[in-house]
Amino acid sequence: MTFTPPASFTTRPTLRGTFGMSASTHWTATATAQAVLERGGNAFDAAVAGAFVLHVVEPHLNGPGGDLVALVRPAGASEPVVLMGQGPAPARATIAHFRGRGLDLVPGAGGLAAAVPGAVDAWLLLLRDHGTWELGDVLAYAIGYARDGHPLVAGAAVTIARVAALFRDHWPSSAERWMPQGTPPAADSLVRNPAYADVLESLVAAGPRDDDVPGDGRAARIEAARAHWMTVVLPEAAAFIAQPHRHADGADHAGILDADDLRSWSAGFEPAVSTGFRGWDVFKAGTWSQGPALLHTLRMLDAADDAELDPATVEGAHRVLEAQKLAYADRDAWFGDADGAVGIEALLADDYVTARRALIGPEASTAWHPGSPEGRAPVRPPLRTDPAHTDGSTGEPTVDRSGQTRGDTCHIDVIDRWGNVVSATPSGGWLQSSPTVPALGFCLGTRLQATWLVPGHPASLTPGRRPRTTLTPTLLSRGDEVIALGSPGGDQQDQWQLTVLLRMLVGGYSAQEAIDAPNLHTTALVDSFWPRTWTPAGVAVEDRLGAEVIAGLEQRGHRVRRMGEWSLGRVTAVGRGADGTLWAAANPRGAQGYAAGR
Repeated sequence: MTFTPPASFTTRPTLRGTFGMSASTHWTATATAQAVLERGGNAFDAAVAGAFVLHVVEPHLNGPGGDLVALVRPAGASEPVVLMGQGPAPARATIAHFRGRGLDLVPGAGGLAAAVPGAVDAWLLLLRDHGTWELGDVLAYAIGYARDGHPLVAGAAVTIARVAALFRDHWPSSAERWMPQGTPPAADSLVRNPAYADVLESLVAAGPRDDDVPGDGRAARIEAARAHWMTVVLPEAAAFIAQPHRHADGADHAGILDADDLRSWSAGFEPAVSTGFRGWDVFKAGTWSQGPALLHTLRMLDAADDAELDPATVEGAHRVLEAQKLAYADRDAWFGDADGAVGIEALLADDYVTARRALIGPEASTAWHPGSPEGRAPVRPPLRTDPAHTDGSTGEPTVDRSGQTRGDTCHIDVIDRWGNVVSATPSGGWLQSSPTVPALGFCLGTRLQATWLVPGHPASLTPGRRPRTTLTPTLLSRGDEVIALGSPGGDQQDQWQLTVLLRMLVGGYSAQEAIDAPNLHTTALVDSFWPRTWTPAGVAVEDRLGAEVIAGLEQRGHRVRRMGEWSLGRVTAVGRGADGTLWAAANPRGAQGYAAGR
């Protein structure tokens, strides 16, 4: 038995060259990043320029009021570091406050769910410490698209249409921003955001001239922009959402983020965590993200024969799904930004991994089964199984007229000729997250919905603590080789990356072959987004997986939901081969993501 060979056709080539490669979830961001490389910028300049463009062209998937996680490896470094752009809960965000509002979950839409926005400060930090360009040059692309206009992608048009009634009836500032003619815009309509263009120009104007400061005037200008963002721009957003407004639970609440919360926080760098798999070092963010669940899954799978890891077979798909159930049960019980979170050494310890692997049987498990990696009893979150709120696909945000959203995001990867590489997943601040701040042109995010309103859990809502985020870029290295990849998709991000990695590292696929191949994921995990449901034995599959494999999974007890031919997975990737050749690949699903390079 051998690994299923790749399809003879790919939707586009794996790009190859020696100069530089960019890949993202929107062609305009990819083109922007590549344009920066062509003008002499490095991978970090390019990623920041592309990221601010993503705020403009994918407003339903991320925004300046959101957050980000990135893995950053400067040329010559042996390991990446984590760019941490996930802000914490506000000082007044206590369980008692939310319970006092009659809530048992943090709402999925509305300003009450806003954490400190971290994305913009993190991007500016990356530019200051590792970029080479002036802030004004980096932001010029986003300013141009915001002021002069860009064609609205179909996904954004669909999202606006879904929440049109909410905007008209309860969020008039959002209706004015996104439906200025009174109706949702059509796909490909030219849309502008002059208010956000003004904000970006104010960041550039905040900095001193070279002759006003000694030393590195560029760094001083970026620092001035960071200060202006956190002390002038964001406090205006916090004041706006402090007025009561409609939330996803159907009630009106006032936001509790304030200027003191914003003044006391800044983005930063921290060490990555890692494990080995088939000769590669795999790097992720820590257990305040869901990243270590991928490391845990890879450790459980590493002992299997190559053919047993083939997602295109019944045995391989079953093994992958069952390992993920165990890994995500541990995520849901043990991950968070608290002292009670699991230590990475205990989670990946040989004896613990062996014990968890032994639980994988021939039939689909219907149990939520976390372990005790440090000998402590796991804290059980609420397990809600209401199927009315369950949808296997988060290829685009799933929202209804209340603003309920299961969340999605975007992604960008860049590698340059010098060896700098970045893999970044920005998210939050979706246009449907909370009411648009009229003077700013954007809204605040809702990441606090990933916290629990029960005490004692590592992911319980706690002032000053980061919500456990789903954002989870990946970087791998093996000698001179490197792979940077990531995907939107909420809880599915690492699941979709896993199948790509297995096909590349075990099956020998090229990156584009692996990205194009039919995908699947488990829904037998506790959803990170409101209303936090769980579907025992649930599986979402692309129909291209084949009738035989799908029937085989059903015979093993999996509750399979077919999601169409091309619906699951939005992975992009860049890398460098052992011979120094650079490559890039991007997801074709949704006709939006592209790679570019030479």
